[in-house]
Formats: sequence, C-alpha cells, structure tokens
Amino acid sequence: MSETIQVPGIGAPFEWMNTPAGWQSTATELTIESGAETDWYISPVDGGVHANAPLLLFRPTGDFVLTARVTLDIRAQWDAGCLMVYADDSTWAKFALEISAYQEPTIVTVVTRGVSDDCNSTPIAGNSAHLRVARIGAAIIFYAALDGRTWKLVRAFTLGMPADLRVGFGSQSPIGQGGSAKFSAIAFERRTVSDIFRAE
Repeated sequence: MSETIQVPGIGAPFEWMNTPAGWQSTATELTIESGAETDWYISPVDGGVHANAPLLLFRPTGDFVLTARVTLDIRAQWDAGCLMVYADDSTWAKFALEISAYQEPTIVTVVTRGVSDDCNSTPIAGNSAHLRVARIGAAIIFYAALDGRTWKLVRAFTLGMPADLRVGFGSQSPIGQGGSAKFSAIAFERRTVSDIFRAE
C-alpha cells in the first residue's frame, strides 16, 4: 500500500508492507487486522517462505527504544501481534505475543537471517503484554514487562547494520481465518539503553 499514515506516540511517517484486512488508528491506539493464512516465517524444516502478514513500518535513525502494549484477540493457534525489525525479506526479527501450539498466549521471538529460528519464551495469563525493542549500534534487544514497568531481557542479537532498517507493528494468522492485534501505550525514544538487562 502506498498510503502513509501516522501512529500515536511516534512522530514519523509509516508505510504498509502487505495490505491488512483492516486497520484503525486513534489518538491512543493502533489496531491491525490480518487476513487468513498470513505470516512471516522461513521454515528451517522445509525452507517454506511466508512473507504476507501486514506490517506497518517506519525508518528510525541511530539508537532507539520502541515500546507498546500488545493486546491479542485470541482466535487460532499462532495468531499473533508483534513488533517487527525489518532489513529485507530474508533478514528480520519479530517479537510477538502469540497463541502457541499449546494454546497459551506466549512471548515469542523469531530471528531470521536467511532462515528463521523460533523461540517460545514465557507463557502469560491474559491476552496482553508490554513489549520493547531497543537498538544499540548493531545490537537489537527485546524486552517484556507484564506490568509495563519491570522490564526483563528476552533476547539480544544482531542483524548487522542494514542500510534501510525499518521497525513497527504487525499482525498474523498463519493457520487461522484472520487475526487482530491492538497496540497501545506506544512510545518511541531516540536514546541508548545503558542497562541492557533492565532496558534503562
């Protein structure tokens, strides 16, 4: 989609990658609806490529911290709402609240460098969690906080220093008929995290 929109809490223009089934942006919230059988994943088992879930992305500069509360409409297995870090179609990472194969809302990370890994982290009670992405030079760090205050490191990795790094929000429904994710308490800061274990 060529439409450029604004997201609450972030003073930068966003652009869609893949068309959503629907979306809404208010003064405080962003909602993204994904269509059926939508995902971002390059299978390490059979090499299957999936790159059709809707993403709403912008281009940050330098070190930054992106935070949002993700609330998931629980429908089908692997439905998810995520924060996305995107370099190109084979180099990206998503930080998701996802319905796992065990039917639990779970903090999940997928880092892709030609092929995806897939790490189920922490099952949670309820359908929302606060997620945070920080960039420090070439490093990307994912944090989660169930209370929105006590941040814990989930994963640290690198995608190198891509020339056109984009970050933002996404929704997926890999085997379902469509999903919906709501993003609130959105904040973007141009700063360098000094305590990598606590996102401070």
